[in-house]
Amino acid sequence: MLKISQTAKANHSITLKLEGRVVGPWVGELRQVCEMLLPEGRPLKLDLTDVTFADASGVSALSSLKSRGVTFTIAHRFCRNS
Repeated sequence: MLKISQTAKANHSITLKLEGRVVGPWVGELRQVCEMLLPEGRPLKLDLTDVTFADASGVSALSSLKSRGVTFTIAHRFCRNS
């Protein structure tokens, strides 16, 4: 399961907090939410601090979002931001 919640907007940016696993059908849900927000032209940030696992399709989706300018807050013990 993956919970996606929008936190307060600061400096015209949008932060989505993800909690759980970025796997299977939840990858499509994440893509859909981000695709609705990206055209607004405001900076988009994903808070991945509470993500416990991402499968290959989840990693691919996150990589694609990163290449489109989305930034991440991560828990360094699980992920690398490079």
